[in-house]
Amino acid sequence: MEEAAHHPETPDPDPAGEVVELCRDLLRIDTSNYGDDSGPGERKAAEHVAALLHEVGIDCTVTESSPGRTSLIAQWGGAADRDALLIHGHLDVVPAAAEDWQIDPFSGEVVDGYLWGRGAVDMKDFDAMLLSVVRARTRAGRIPDRPIVLSFTADEEAGGHLGAQHLVENHADELAHCSEAVGEVGGFSTTVRGQRLYLIEAAEKGMAWLRLTARGRAGHGSMINDDNAITRLATAVARIGTHEWPVRLTPAMQTLLASVAELAGTEATPENADQLIDEFGSAARMLGAVIRNTCNPTMLGGGYKVNVIPTEATAHVDGRFLPGYEDEFFATLAQLCGDDIEIDPVSHQQPWQSDFGTPLVEAMTRSLLAEDPDALVAPFLMSGGTDAKHFRKLGMSSYGFTPLRLPADLDFTALFHGVNERVPVDALTFGARVFDRFLDEV
Repeated sequence: MEEAAHHPETPDPDPAGEVVELCRDLLRIDTSNYGDDSGPGERKAAEHVAALLHEVGIDCTVTESSPGRTSLIAQWGGAADRDALLIHGHLDVVPAAAEDWQIDPFSGEVVDGYLWGRGAVDMKDFDAMLLSVVRARTRAGRIPDRPIVLSFTADEEAGGHLGAQHLVENHADELAHCSEAVGEVGGFSTTVRGQRLYLIEAAEKGMAWLRLTARGRAGHGSMINDDNAITRLATAVARIGTHEWPVRLTPAMQTLLASVAELAGTEATPENADQLIDEFGSAARMLGAVIRNTCNPTMLGGGYKVNVIPTEATAHVDGRFLPGYEDEFFATLAQLCGDDIEIDPVSHQQPWQSDFGTPLVEAMTRSLLAEDPDALVAPFLMSGGTDAKHFRKLGMSSYGFTPLRLPADLDFTALFHGVNERVPVDALTFGARVFDRFLDEV
């Protein structure tokens, strides 16, 4: 009698198995956001994501705030009697000028171990990680016990008003059961004195995009004019651009700098905060901005002919203020501008901070250390803005957790909105494995 053939069990799909191809496909869809409706929009990318989820049996709500400005929400996960976790990523990217790049920014090419393209780190890498993990787990029947809401949004790069804000205002019923949220910018590694350190975003500066207007007396460019709007505006802009804002340490940065101070054999104080930030090397350009308020002039406008003094000149500034220091920021800005400059908001969004000692953060930490046991994990405060500002309006605590193990010599923060944006392929697969572990514990 012949023995029955032995059929080994089929292993679970690899959560990182398709992350690179998923990311390449997303990078090849141009979703450039110019801050208005002149770009291609996010619809093509949203429909692509919806099809990937539908393929494994996950239905989506696809919604538009205006033609082509498309976001989606999907319900996933288990028991309905538990608070849900929102996991969100955005589909839009900032524009990229191909002539400035070594490689076409929408080609999704892999060169020398890096995946290149606009959005490779902000944030189609995380979109791909999430999709890869969700698809693999769903195929294997490894659905988290906790209810999960998946969201892919439009317009984050212009403040999220046509994306996350639209969802909060028009689809709150699909988000109301979420108590915590996880999104972009955090979980990436940096190296300090040979020690790899993963930074989890636990706080975010507030946003004050402002238009400054000066008015004066029109006249001929050849004549004396002591009421020149451009002169008045330029003087104020110069004061703002050269102002040295004082160090202010928030809880997240106190914890991070204490970790760095221990490695450096010292203690963290406001007086040595800048020296400790310097330990992060190239990452100091971002982290140095989160121990103080900042305000950078970014746009100037005025006049229409070289020999005509105009009646009006405008400037735009990008202001970011720390949690707890909004009043100080606006009082200082008013003083720098003076009485003759009008200050009008373009986008005003609140800062936020979340407790770092939570079970969700512990799950992030364990998932990172399972893949990189000798590393350290600490919180940080994010200098830029994310969709978390909108989702928190529904009462969620928020974190940034896009896990990436990066080479020590990679100038990672320069890649955000920079030319030649790229992500290491092995960092993508690392991130998918970590996020898969994370979902086991949420």
